[in-house]
Amino acid sequence: MSYTLYKNAKARLQRSELAVPGSSPQMFEKALNSDADYIFLDLEDAVSPNDKLTARQNIIQGLKDIDWKKNGKTISVRINGLDTHYMYKDLIDIVTQAGQHIDTILIPKVGVRDDVYMVDCLLSQLEDEMNLNNKIGIECLIETALGMVNIEQIAKSSSRLEALHFGVADYAASLRARTVVIGGLNPDYPGDQWHHGLSKLVATCRAFGLRAIDGPFGDFNDPDGYINAAKRGAAIGIEGKWAIHPSQIQYANNVFSPPESEVHKAKRIIDELAKAASQGKGAAQLDGRMIDAASERMAENIVNIDNLIKSKK
Repeated sequence: MSYTLYKNAKARLQRSELAVPGSSPQMFEKALNSDADYIFLDLEDAVSPNDKLTARQNIIQGLKDIDWKKNGKTISVRINGLDTHYMYKDLIDIVTQAGQHIDTILIPKVGVRDDVYMVDCLLSQLEDEMNLNNKIGIECLIETALGMVNIEQIAKSSSRLEALHFGVADYAASLRARTVVIGGLNPDYPGDQWHHGLSKLVATCRAFGLRAIDGPFGDFNDPDGYINAAKRGAAIGIEGKWAIHPSQIQYANNVFSPPESEVHKAKRIIDELAKAASQGKGAAQLDGRMIDAASERMAENIVNIDNLIKSKK
């Protein structure tokens, strides 16, 4: 193991992340009562320019009136991009009026580390002014070619940073990639055209202690397509996925929850290696297969996510 290690960000259950437009406050209660682990109230792409100010006020009211934490929800707000005149007021109004109710701020289309620095700096000033005890986390959407080539610098940009999200729709547009559905596969490509981006995001997150989250799948009438996309992500280390429709929540929860048989085996691996260690051995056998310290680290990942899931119930 390298002597250089980055501390892991705060552990949060983020199997399913429901996107809720700030311009549709009637959806807030439905989101609260859903099975989603994570809710982000959106001020960006899901809100038209004419509704930006109203959406901001709706979100402030929703943060103040609804007890999201009591219902086991992590609550985030996706602000508008740094290239708009809405962004600074999004932060100022939301944090000064409802900052104590926010877990994280989601920054869209992050291109360079200074984008994160700007938000971090403003959050620090606002928290100091408002005497907020809770430090608001930051999450970043990697959804442009610029963001992807700068992803390592972005990942190291702030102590507030908790997660990186793969924004496949804008990423496809940025690359000028041909796609048939948001997050879906183009049949002309021999495999998964998003594998490279997702894999790079996962490796970066794990290197710097961040959570790795996959973005949307646009066709909510195609459950098999969503499930397959989630499974591909889970196989390489993604720990959660967006739901742009409530019907997708359970699919994400199922895919990103380790089955009980897997949890049971992980606990057996840990137990067997503990026995081996007591005998001065660094490896052991389980079910006819060799297990060692790497097996234990993989097993601990499974047990940790299972503990988070059980703590929510």
